[in-house]
Formats: sequence, structure tokens, C-alpha cells
Amino acid sequence: MSTTDAPTKRGRPGYDQQSVLQIAVEVFNRHGYDATSMGILAENLGISKSAIYHHVPSKGDLLKLALDHALGGLEAILDQPEAQTGSADARLEFVLRQTISVLVERLPFVTLLLRLRGNTDIERNAMERRRTFDHTVAALISAARDEGSLREDIDPRTVTRLLFGTINSIVEWYKPGGTLSPEKLADDVITMAFKGLSAPR
Repeated sequence: MSTTDAPTKRGRPGYDQQSVLQIAVEVFNRHGYDATSMGILAENLGISKSAIYHHVPSKGDLLKLALDHALGGLEAILDQPEAQTGSADARLEFVLRQTISVLVERLPFVTLLLRLRGNTDIERNAMERRRTFDHTVAALISAARDEGSLREDIDPRTVTRLLFGTINSIVEWYKPGGTLSPEKLADDVITMAFKGLSAPR
């Protein structure tokens, strides 16, 4: 089949589902999902509301696609061999580094995930998937503590909350393309988490 015979997607030229989704996520983050109407989305896209339906059936479908993109990246980390074999502290460091990488790579999508309120079934399902991921990381922290890799005088629940709090806060201040690279960001978080802020002696 020649290129002229290739099937084309319906919708306004210049837009495909992915580009519509990207802009929708930015609008959801700016206004909040609940406060964003299809009219607001259409205005930001520069197309009519009916044109959006060429790409997705509903606003909820846009939310689900966005959350699947964020969660899919996080869940895929746990399927990698480095997350499943080796010492608990090595697996923990790998998962934390990869979590930061996914967060930076999919920043608007993860931002949306972290700001969910749980007002719809789609949101509640996503929040449950996120809790499952968090519990897996928490179990790694406990395993590393049991192995003797992490200090025992700090409650592992406190460690878990502080680690997640630090990593999740990245969405509020990190600017991709700035002087702080994703790799250096991950190095800094890992160093602070595992070695603290005391200067090497």
C-alpha cells in the first residue's frame, strides 16, 4: 500500500489523540480536573467541542489515558529484573532512581496523578494502583532495614513517608531543561536518602 493509501485519523489536521491528551493534562493541572469542562478544553485546543469527540469519547477517557500513562511508567519499574533480584537496598535504590526518571519524563501526567481527589471511579482506581506501588516500595524499605542496610532507630513508616514526600514534591518545583539534570536530581535524592546531609569525613 502506498503512503497515499495509508489510513488517516479523523479530527482536525495537526491534532492526534496524543497531542490532545498532552494539552488536556496541562489544562487539568492548571484548573483542576473537576473544574475543567469540555468547553475549556476546546478553547485551549482551538477546536470545537465536537471536534474533541473525534479523538476521545469523553473527558473521563482523557483522564484515564493520562493516568494510565503515569501509572504504566511506574508499574513497569517493578517488572524490571533490577527491581526483583539482588539485595533489598540495591533494589530500593534502583526503584527510587527509576521512579524519579519516570516522574521527570512524564511530569505533567504524574503531577495529575498526585493531585487526584478520588471523586470518580477512574480516580479511585488510579489511587488504588498508586497505593499498590507505594506499598511495594515500603516493603523494600522494610526489607533493606531487616538486612541491616538501613538504620534501625528510625521507624520504617517514617522513612517511607519522608521518601515519598521528597520524591512527590519534585513535581511542584522541578523544571525540565534547567541546570539540574534528571540524573543529577536522582543522584542528589539518593545521596540524601541513604547518606544524609552530613559532610563526608
